[in-house]
Amino acid sequence: MANPEMMQQIKTGAGFIAALDQSGGSTPKALKGFGIGEDAYSNEEEMFALIHQMRQRIITSPSFGNGKVIGAILFEKTMDGEADGKPVPTLLWDRGVVPFLKVDKGLEDEADGVQMMKPMPGLDELLERAKAKGVFGTKMRSVIAMASSSGIAANVTQQFKVANQIIDHGLMPIVEPEISLKSPERAAADAILKDELTKSLDALPEDRQVMLKLSIPVEPGLYDSIVAHPRVARVVALSGGFSQDEACAELAKNTGMIASFSRALLQDLRQDMDDAEFDRTLGAAIDKIHRASTEKV
Repeated sequence: MANPEMMQQIKTGAGFIAALDQSGGSTPKALKGFGIGEDAYSNEEEMFALIHQMRQRIITSPSFGNGKVIGAILFEKTMDGEADGKPVPTLLWDRGVVPFLKVDKGLEDEADGVQMMKPMPGLDELLERAKAKGVFGTKMRSVIAMASSSGIAANVTQQFKVANQIIDHGLMPIVEPEISLKSPERAAADAILKDELTKSLDALPEDRQVMLKLSIPVEPGLYDSIVAHPRVARVVALSGGFSQDEACAELAKNTGMIASFSRALLQDLRQDMDDAEFDRTLGAAIDKIHRASTEKV
């Protein structure tokens, strides 16, 4: 990996990773939650300009640089943007936050109980550009809706194939096969996913590691063996539609997992807050999520 200091922070840091990578269909929802309706923009360019302003306000807020946020996942346009006159990845690392990049291009339609990732044309070029900007790793998301053994196996196989391509470029991949909170078969899907992840991790060469971003399991501690696997640098949890309180309560039951929350981090922030109120609100969320990541029940 390009930066041993970043690697050490990600593997052992007492904190969590902020997910600031909303894109495409999730951006209007994120803006609405921030207090910006769809009448505030008339095209995609204006929409992304507004979401960049929101993210810029978050990452430059004093509480974001207090050492409790150890990493942040960025959307491509955010990686290419600036904040406080600096490229965003540079600013983040200056504040002690390791930058990651979302690289997937969205989801295929559901088949066999899962949604696979769409093709990623130009991934090699994107990875080299990200590396040149000081990005440490990447994230890619697929979704599991049902406890389909064949579907989950295909989903994990696809994730690890792309993960190896990312490692070839000297970056750390975050593999994210999300199990939907809406699934009527969550517990069974958790168990199948654990088995498939173990197989793929066992097959990795000794000189390769990945990170995993997983839905919080129904059974606390289910992923303990995954956390301890020598091919795993860190396991982070997604909030997946849980409220902040729910996500923190569930995460705190799972030793070794830290948060990588999006909605649960940002849910109480509004654009019309003054800077002091904005920072207090963000700081309170960071404190709560940090506790759930570091103080287990």
